[in-house]
Amino acid sequence: MAASGEIDETNEVTSNIQQKETTTELTQEIVTKHPLQNSWSLWFYRSDKSKSWAENLRKVITFNTVEDFWGVYNHVLLASKLQSGCDYSVFKEGIEPMWEDERNRLGGRWLINVNKGNRNAELDRLWLELLLILVGEAFGDDHDSVTGAVVQKRNKGDKIGLWTCKSDEQDSILRIGKFVKERLSLTGKNSIGYQSHLDTAGKTGSTAKNKFTL
Repeated sequence: MAASGEIDETNEVTSNIQQKETTTELTQEIVTKHPLQNSWSLWFYRSDKSKSWAENLRKVITFNTVEDFWGVYNHVLLASKLQSGCDYSVFKEGIEPMWEDERNRLGGRWLINVNKGNRNAELDRLWLELLLILVGEAFGDDHDSVTGAVVQKRNKGDKIGLWTCKSDEQDSILRIGKFVKERLSLTGKNSIGYQSHLDTAGKTGSTAKNKFTL
């Protein structure tokens, strides 16, 4: 049984979403919604050293329309307002936001580092823009290579990652990276690097080496 005053991670993130669903239930049938090409799941992670990594990860909700995406986004905390050690992940339905998932295991991620001094000005803008091109399937012929995205709030600096299913498809990976850098208006000083999950998983206490840098 949970200790008195303990807040369940999933309930904390979903409380506002549930309130929204209650107030709109009677009007759902007459609202015309615009379907997304894929269904997407929002996941929430909060570090708790008394639990395993997998126990700290919770699926919050799955959505498959433009309107439901905005309903979710507008009723959860902004990434910049999360406690340190927390993550949001948005992945295609059926894919878990972890290296071990079969669709991710041989893949990697384009990684954007956000200095904590720029958190309030940049983190939410970058995360939202990435979500829009993610759920909007804006990657053209490369959209099947993309599995999801993660934003991580950390004391030393925040990270945003776009995950792909294969790390050996160089042309596709570079097209995706260049597109992300352009759409997110990242200047030359704000380089992004691509890391293989297998390389990252093999590192302990150090940063994996980038396969590509833009």
